[in-house]
Amino acid sequence: MAQSGDQVADQITQLNNARALVLGDAAFYPQIVNGVLPIVGAHARVELRRWGTEFLAETFASPAFASAQKEQLATNVLQAVRNILELPENDQLVLKNIVQTAASLYPLVFRHIINHSEDKQSWEHIEAIKQDILRRWDTFSYPVRVCCIKFAQRVVLVQTHGLIADPRRPEQNETSLAIVPRNHAILSLPNLEAESSGLLDRIMSVFHEEASDPIIINATLNCLAALIRTRQAISNKIINAILSFFPARHARSPVTPAVRVGVKSMERTARAVLINILKRNPSHPLAGKMQQHIERLMQSWAEPVDDSSRKRGPPTEPTDGLDAAKRARLDAETPSIIKVPPLPPGRISFAQLFTLTEDSGLSSFDVKQLPPDLIVKIVVPLLGRVDQSPLNQAVEAVRMRYQTVLKQQMAQPQPGATEDDDDYEPEYDPMDVPASIEDQTAVSAAIPEEQPDLVSLGPFVLPRPPPLNEDQAAEAGRGAVSRVFSMLGSTPLAPNPTKGQGQQLGFSRLAGSTFDRDAWVTLLTRIATRAPAGLEGPKPEDGSNRKKPAISDTIRETLYRYILEDFRGRVNVGIMWLNEEWYNDRLQMKIASNSRTDEEDEVTVALHYDHWVLRLLDGFLPYLDSRDIKIFIRFLSEIPEVTIPIAKRIASLAKDPERVNLCVQSFMYLIMFRPPAREICLDALEEVYQNYEESRPSAGKVLSRWRPQRIEQLQAEQTTLVNRTVDPRTPSEPTNGIRDPRIASSEAAA
Repeated sequence: MAQSGDQVADQITQLNNARALVLGDAAFYPQIVNGVLPIVGAHARVELRRWGTEFLAETFASPAFASAQKEQLATNVLQAVRNILELPENDQLVLKNIVQTAASLYPLVFRHIINHSEDKQSWEHIEAIKQDILRRWDTFSYPVRVCCIKFAQRVVLVQTHGLIADPRRPEQNETSLAIVPRNHAILSLPNLEAESSGLLDRIMSVFHEEASDPIIINATLNCLAALIRTRQAISNKIINAILSFFPARHARSPVTPAVRVGVKSMERTARAVLINILKRNPSHPLAGKMQQHIERLMQSWAEPVDDSSRKRGPPTEPTDGLDAAKRARLDAETPSIIKVPPLPPGRISFAQLFTLTEDSGLSSFDVKQLPPDLIVKIVVPLLGRVDQSPLNQAVEAVRMRYQTVLKQQMAQPQPGATEDDDDYEPEYDPMDVPASIEDQTAVSAAIPEEQPDLVSLGPFVLPRPPPLNEDQAAEAGRGAVSRVFSMLGSTPLAPNPTKGQGQQLGFSRLAGSTFDRDAWVTLLTRIATRAPAGLEGPKPEDGSNRKKPAISDTIRETLYRYILEDFRGRVNVGIMWLNEEWYNDRLQMKIASNSRTDEEDEVTVALHYDHWVLRLLDGFLPYLDSRDIKIFIRFLSEIPEVTIPIAKRIASLAKDPERVNLCVQSFMYLIMFRPPAREICLDALEEVYQNYEESRPSAGKVLSRWRPQRIEQLQAEQTTLVNRTVDPRTPSEPTNGIRDPRIASSEAAA
């Protein structure tokens, strides 16, 4: 039985109360949505369906509602959304809300299908909804078609490859084909990519239509902006489509104020999209074309649109061939005759030939001071607006000047060959030496005897400096190193590049290419590590026959002191240096292993990473406190290798009760995010747990996760040790062979 109007009004009032409840607390969304679905389904009245579809669109677009809960709730509403969409009656508000809901549901259901390939029914529902919307897209009214554009944009966004922000946390990456397994049971990557490509072409087809609605085009441009920003693979295709779009072509006649406003809005939207792209990435490959298109849009829309609003222009009939009476009746002005100043006497330059003005300021102005792009922007519009009559007069004046100058030159007598020979003075190059003895004799015979002193002068060459011995060269190198380090304090830091304007160069960057502090530090570290690579032998174990310190060791020692002066601010320098040392050690070991000719020969290589990383740790560990946890963890995470001695240095922090938390947190980070060093750190953390009682609450939590059996064994041993301390008559010993001194003293007293 049909419901009365009062009953529907009461139900809507109750539903509004439920909406107010979820707006206050988003945790009630699942409960309210599941309770509302039977009331606002396909069999309800149109007023209830309008309220229900609007509530669903609002629910799945709410930022307060968590994405994980949205994904769980999305599969419950698919059947209801499909039934409402398939109803024969086409209520505009219901269809608009349903398409908005489908646009929010599609990425959620897609991610659900990726993780639950057995749920084929949900995929069938969302596919049926998608095909129904795409099939009826062109028959919908304009408000619904705008929502269809948003739905198509979401489909293209999901069915293309996106960026993987963190491979270890797939739940935090955006929904795209990049997170779909290749052997998925339901989702076929080639089919989905082909569908998204065709759907993108359909979205951009409005740019090529003869007459399109400005609302549809503006909605399309706004949706494409998000695709350009998030999908680099298809961004150039979309930008090229926008560059081929001219809003002025969509102006329909007659040109009414509404048409002018529509064209202007399309032009502004297209400009805004291109300007935002250039702001995010000024070095875009299509930046030049986009800038030209922006300037063209600023001028093109006014030509076909504003001509109708202008006053009647001047007559198109030429006025040059008219008589004076016809000029008076047409109000045409007689072209003025320009005044050409006479040429100055004497030799004429090209500047004087083409100068037709008597203004000294204009004549002396140097156009080369202006940049070429500014000159182009000034000259091109001026050439389009110049009057033809003065231009013809100026060209004719220059032609007459040129002919006059030619006649004057022809009338002057030409100098003879002898005069040319007298005026010729060859350049004197003292470095030119005759190739043979005969040439030298000929040259000396040709030189007059009156000037023997002048001719005897030869090229002046500075004497070569005396060679430096080993001590002098080492002293000069140390002085150069000290000057470079003293200059680092005044050298500016490298500016942080903004997003899209470039990227920081990595390990293989060209040292010294940017002339900032990082470039000089990189240059010094590579001089210390790579320059002497292969030239230094192994260091002697004893102090006998020790060589003098080389320039590389001097740089290393200076780097060590430079870092320890301000470790918190120069941790980047230490990380960069240690990475270079580790890389050079591994490279030299590889070269040495490849150069071995006999299996019995042992090639020794001087290694530096282990020595300097331990020395650096010993230098700044005594000064660390709990506030330096971020700096210390960053140092440990970016050095290339964590060894057993490094783990022992970290464990030594537990000797101080105030730095136990720093020690345990450092080990926890290395255990979680550096798998190659996990066992080393677990062994060191186990020793900390056994030896330092203050660390057992925090260290026990870490060990219980990674070594649960071992932590139980250690706890049992501690319990046995405590019991033996209470009752010294117990004859058993601890399982690990460690005898508590307190037990031994009590037994001796007994």
